[in-house]
Amino acid sequence: MKVFVTGGTGFLGKVLCRRLIEEGHSVTVLTRSLKNRTSSHGITYVEGNPVYQGDWQQKTAGHNVIINLAGASIFCRWTAAKKQIIHDSRIRSTQNIVEALEKSEPEQVTLLNASAVGYYGFRGDEELDETAEPGHDFLAMFAREWEAEALAAEKLGTRVVLCRFGVILGGRGGALSKMLPGFKLGLGSPLGSGKQWFSWIAIDDLVNALLFLMEHPEISGPVNCTAPNPVTNMEMSKALGKALHKPVFLPPVPAFILKLVLGEMSSVVLKGQRVIPRNLLESGFTFKYNNIDEILKSIIK
Repeated sequence: MKVFVTGGTGFLGKVLCRRLIEEGHSVTVLTRSLKNRTSSHGITYVEGNPVYQGDWQQKTAGHNVIINLAGASIFCRWTAAKKQIIHDSRIRSTQNIVEALEKSEPEQVTLLNASAVGYYGFRGDEELDETAEPGHDFLAMFAREWEAEALAAEKLGTRVVLCRFGVILGGRGGALSKMLPGFKLGLGSPLGSGKQWFSWIAIDDLVNALLFLMEHPEISGPVNCTAPNPVTNMEMSKALGKALHKPVFLPPVPAFILKLVLGEMSSVVLKGQRVIPRNLLESGFTFKYNNIDEILKSIIK
């Protein structure tokens, strides 16, 4: 297949593109700058910013699959300006991709559009599959808008899959890279109550899931891209300490400190969601990493 990828130079995108090439697909990656980017080995780079309309939109024509991973990081203090960047980097990029599809042959295209488990809001211990209602906080409302923009492509005949990502665990970036330094020094500890749920997925499983969704045209709509066994923040902290052979003995970081440091964004780490990948499991997808100990041991090793 011919695959067009936005966000292809990021933490997930690099691993995904490498795997797509290994599987025999040809890949076009949208990048903001062609500096130090050389098209080779099945990857072609196209210059452009998905947040803005441009010539890059014409380059989407002729591709079988578009994978939209574009978006600024949410792991920062949410000032009004940062919220706008988070919003625009996803909403506008998705709008521009749908606009590009209108000018091609959209009925022959699959759009795999990134979303997030933040769609569900914060629901305590409730198990959340793809049928669960959305939440009402900033991330949930924003995710609803993001998904609605992607679903606009269905009117063109495009198959749309809304990939609701959990926290991605891998060895070269992502959330784990921010957690490791403290835990390596034996200074790791749970956050807040430690009872909040942590819905995670190994980066290898996420890449496999995206390839699986590409190859199964019967699947559309929302798909939770999370491991089958979410854990609490306390369990995650203990598993990381165990993988590093470091004790986790410090008291939990108080919620009020996290709120002072992170502001509104602290709710993401203090509350979380207990998400189950029902659609993937019922479609026959097999996870390589089912429990947190396995993936952390693999990454640390």
